[in-house]
Amino acid sequence: MIDKLIEKIQKTGAPIVVGLDPTMKFVPEHIQKAAFAEKGETLEGAAEAVWLFNKGIIDKTYDLIPAVKPQIAMYEQFGIPGLRAFQKTVDYCREKGLVVIGDIKRGDIGSTSAAYASAHLGRVQVGSSLCAAFDEDFVTVNPYLGSDGVQPFIDVCREEKKGIFILVKTSNPSSGEFQDRQVRTGSAGEDAGGTDSGEKPLYEIVGEKVAEWSSQLMGEKGYSYIGAVVGATYPEQGRALRRVMPKSFILVPGYGAQGGTGKDLIHFFDDNRLGAIVNSSRGIIAAYQNEKYSRFGTYNYADASRQAVIDMITDIDQAFASVGK
Repeated sequence: MIDKLIEKIQKTGAPIVVGLDPTMKFVPEHIQKAAFAEKGETLEGAAEAVWLFNKGIIDKTYDLIPAVKPQIAMYEQFGIPGLRAFQKTVDYCREKGLVVIGDIKRGDIGSTSAAYASAHLGRVQVGSSLCAAFDEDFVTVNPYLGSDGVQPFIDVCREEKKGIFILVKTSNPSSGEFQDRQVRTGSAGEDAGGTDSGEKPLYEIVGEKVAEWSSQLMGEKGYSYIGAVVGATYPEQGRALRRVMPKSFILVPGYGAQGGTGKDLIHFFDDNRLGAIVNSSRGIIAAYQNEKYSRFGTYNYADASRQAVIDMITDIDQAFASVGK
């Protein structure tokens, strides 16, 4: 699947993923009214509004982008109807030829992690049949329970030729509370040289582990099926982690509404403008609420989203041009 993602990035010229992270405050009033008229002011009505909102954005942007990233929590808040809207969104995006990155941030141990992997990337045995549940192409994985929380995902990726993005340095402001902590990598007499080996930030140690995992499952285009999440809001850490994980594709959140810009992204990419894909969520799906795109109006919210994608592509292209890439 990593090879398919790279091919679609090259075809579109847009290393961009649209985060389909809807909340009701993003859904225009006319869509909410139509959904509530049919299904009431219920969880079913909210889920229908979310689905209609998503469909409008997908229809206006699928020809510009290689991938989408629905965040499952935004659907789970509406219970089982919300999960149905999540499934409909995944299925529709795949019908449109988009790569789907399920932003699920799962990570547990043993059979629990294996069940998450089967639910989102693989198949589950039902009698004599093997059935796919959500069936995304990639998912995000939390590695902080260790290798036995990640390996089941890698095993399913190998079977299904799918991929994962492992959280390494996230874009949120408080990520440094744990991820930036300096960790001793050895003590006198314990390492191979018998001397103090110093300290590293925890995110770099996780990045080294991702690089190790990546070697298990390489694609044909030089990148692994095992990628990493590194926030655009931390460009210097991105530069360092690009060196630590040379074969891992990097999913870069934090562009736009969280403060990341095109110039912050350059060091996430290789010399061929590959190696990373940048996410924007509310900066695209709620673009019509931004003064910059207010001319489109509420009813043309999806046209505003399309323009926001075009502007993001331009911003990244200009950043590449500024450094001669």
